[in-house]
Order: sequence, then structure tokens, then C-alpha cells
Amino acid sequence: MPSLAAGLDQHPGIWRGSELARTACPGIASGFAPLDAELPGGGWPRGALTEILPQHEGIGELRILGPALARLAAQGKFIAWIAPPYLPYAPALAAAGIGLERVVIVKTSKDSDSLWAAEQALGSAACGGVLAWPREIRFAQLRRLQLAAEGGRCLAVLFRPTQAAREPSPAVLRIALATSAGGLALSILKRRGAPLSRPILLPALSAPLAAAGSSPTLRFDAHVVDSTTSAAVAAGSLSARLALA
Repeated sequence: MPSLAAGLDQHPGIWRGSELARTACPGIASGFAPLDAELPGGGWPRGALTEILPQHEGIGELRILGPALARLAAQGKFIAWIAPPYLPYAPALAAAGIGLERVVIVKTSKDSDSLWAAEQALGSAACGGVLAWPREIRFAQLRRLQLAAEGGRCLAVLFRPTQAAREPSPAVLRIALATSAGGLALSILKRRGAPLSRPILLPALSAPLAAAGSSPTLRFDAHVVDSTTSAAVAAGSLSARLALA
């Protein structure tokens, strides 16, 4: 009969301090081998909250998610964008392999509406990924989103300012982004497992996205994608769009 210690050693919620945590389900491959090697589950976590803290908007916070979002879209899952600061550039999304018919954009005027929409999207079985840009958010609200992410088993990403790193968060993964030698430096501030003292350096991120499609960049721009030619882009009811799945 196995000992209690041996049983605990195999529990996915328990890990040695010198190791990465084991996960109940594999992560979503990021498309960047150096990053996947440092993430529990070998990729972006499913069913858990991730926070990305960019030095400034447009530094590459979307490009590092591009390959994972393309995989989810290819699986027929919606990608919900909750209150993005700018509308995403539709041709770059399509070229990166993210089908526009899988993209749902939710515009809100209040943080409370944004958080409600994010929670509903996380709890739906239709969304494979939920990206949200809260302006202000409290720990209790973060906890609600973490619980919703656990129930929905999807990729859940919040984009927050760098100063949020000083605040406590229930997110299982927190990554700060900064530029470095023309590329991107990813500092893992929090993960389930041993701390990482050095940043992960990625070169200019054009190659992975060009491989997924044919575009050198995935960027925010002022171009509108919520038109009649993109049926899944929503400016109003989230639930009505998710019903299309």
C-alpha cells in the first residue's frame, strides 16, 4: 500500500519548491520554446487566470499570445476580447491564423460591465480564450474571475499596468513585459513552481506569427473589425454571439 507521502507527491496541486508544478491538464503551447519550458504544463495555463503586465501598450503583449489564439480558433472556439483599448487590426488577426468569425469584441463603458462580461465568457463552453483589459479591479473581483476561469477551463488573460505587480493577485501566472535589444524580455513574477530569477529573452516576434500566417506583426490599430463582414464581432450582447457556437 503506497505511503501517504508517496500519494501526496503525485498530487497535481503539490510540488517540490525546486520544481515546476504539475498540472491537471496540459497548457496551450505558446509557440515559443523558451517560454513553454518555464511554464507549468508546458504552455499558457487552462482553467486559471494569467496576468500580463506590459511596459506600455503594443509592446508585444498580443503577439506572444498569437500562436495560442490561432490554435484555439482552429478548434472552433471563440476568442472574447473584453474592452480592449483599441480595436484589433483584422488583417493581422486573419494572417496570424485567427479566424475573424471566431473573434468576439465586447465594448463596455464601465469596469463593472467589463468584469461581468469577462465572467460570463469564462463560464461559457463556447470560449477557448478570454482577453480582458480592466481599468481598475479589486482582489475580490480577481478572485471571481479566477473561479470562473477554473470552471470554464479556458485561457484567461488580463492585461494590467506594471504597477499592479505590487498588488496581491490570485492569478497563477504573472508576466511582466519589457523591451530588450530589439526583442522582448519576459519576467515571470509568479508561477506555480520554483521562482525564475532571470528574464526570458525572445527576439523580434515576427517569425512565429509569419509561420502561423503570413503577417510580420499582430498589432492594435484604429481599423474597425466590427462590421457586417465579420459576423462574430460583437458590440452589444455577448450571450447572443456565443449562442452561435
